[in-house]
Amino acid sequence: MVTSRKKISVSKMTKIAMMSVLAFVIMQLELIVPIFPSFLKLDFSDLPALIGAFAMGPMAGVAIEGVKNLLHLMETSTGGVGELANFAIGSAIVIPSALIYAKNKSKKSAIIGLLIGTVAMAIVGAMANYFVLIPFYTAFMPIDTIVELGTVINPAIKSVGTLVLFGIVPFNLFKGLVLSALTLVFYKRISPILHRGL
Repeated sequence: MVTSRKKISVSKMTKIAMMSVLAFVIMQLELIVPIFPSFLKLDFSDLPALIGAFAMGPMAGVAIEGVKNLLHLMETSTGGVGELANFAIGSAIVIPSALIYAKNKSKKSAIIGLLIGTVAMAIVGAMANYFVLIPFYTAFMPIDTIVELGTVINPAIKSVGTLVLFGIVPFNLFKGLVLSALTLVFYKRISPILHRGL
């Protein structure tokens, strides 16, 4: 029994490590979406965490988010501030999505979980940017310049508050919906591999 649990534990840890490395690699690929301010870049590094959380539980997803950001610390330009925010925002979509899916493993449950997770991601992303990220970047760039990056895209953006409301919140909602769609597409294909040995 103990040996069996140990094997399961090692198997799970190995899969978390593999998904974390995959997330880190994906994190390097960023896309600029022209309808959002240019400093908001879309990456899909939360996808392995979502798939891992659906297959192995919410804490596995959080672990993947954590290891991914620890790996990214090796090349950080924010002294860990960006990585901390990325961890919080990523965990915000992973935890509710996986918890809801775990209660009833159906497509409907997955969709509901992902939609709630997307809203949570947008809320946490708004708070992280307003209270942490934007204040951090003002040390390197005047606040007016940061706001102007948003005004170029949306004239309604005239302050930090409107930048968060009309720039960052819609971006994270968009990102969450894209991640949700990709999770629904890829989970069933990848989950048999992750379930093996658990």
